[in-house]
Amino acid sequence: MERLFLTNPANLSSPSLLRPKPSKHKDARSACRLGTRSPRCAMDAALGGSYNYENILKFPRMHVWDPYKRLGLTRDASEEEILAARNFLLEQYAGHEGSVESIEGAFEKLLMASFRLRKKTKINLKSRLKKQVEESPPWVQRLLAYVEVPPVDTILRRLFLFAFMGGWSILNSAETGPAFQVALSLGSCIYFLNDKMNNVPRAAITGFAALAIGWIVGSTVVPMLPSVLLQQTWSLELLTSLVSYVFLFSACTFLK
Repeated sequence: MERLFLTNPANLSSPSLLRPKPSKHKDARSACRLGTRSPRCAMDAALGGSYNYENILKFPRMHVWDPYKRLGLTRDASEEEILAARNFLLEQYAGHEGSVESIEGAFEKLLMASFRLRKKTKINLKSRLKKQVEESPPWVQRLLAYVEVPPVDTILRRLFLFAFMGGWSILNSAETGPAFQVALSLGSCIYFLNDKMNNVPRAAITGFAALAIGWIVGSTVVPMLPSVLLQQTWSLELLTSLVSYVFLFSACTFLK
């Protein structure tokens, strides 16, 4: 039998013997070799297996121009709903590269539109406030000329300082009065004002004025409050000092 096979030249020249059998996944593997970046191509190459690419789900709204309609959303959808729709669609059509790019493109368009809307709203709010200030009476404009809004971290640090002074005064109310805490708060206020004004006399005058106004307002308002809202152990001096801390905080934080 072997002699017959070797001596028969037709057996050696037969194309059916020399040519490999075609694979039913030849087209799919050729697509992977040509640079298709599908995750399934990578998995196929790594595991040495094959995948039926004809069964991959394709996003039906891939070419819809409106990004809301492409993701299946209404125009009043929130950012959370947009993100949820994007994640859901990516999970459904992860095997098709064109579908993934279409879904990501629609999501990015909606994300940028939301960012521009927030920025425009913020600008419009500042414009409206500026317009109201310009249309306000002259005395209001002169008053606002002495006011500025510092960074948030500055406000929080000074708020913490004067809140600490208030808590310290309350804890020591049974032993001594809040005279030391008030003096320390006044000194801190003058220090912060001088840091902005670069003028010690002016900072000192402004600090004492804020303390005086706060003390007068506290002495007037506190007796008018219902006794059920106040602790019986809190004296009028303590409550007045707490009101003064508010005025000192406002003066050293928001005055120019």
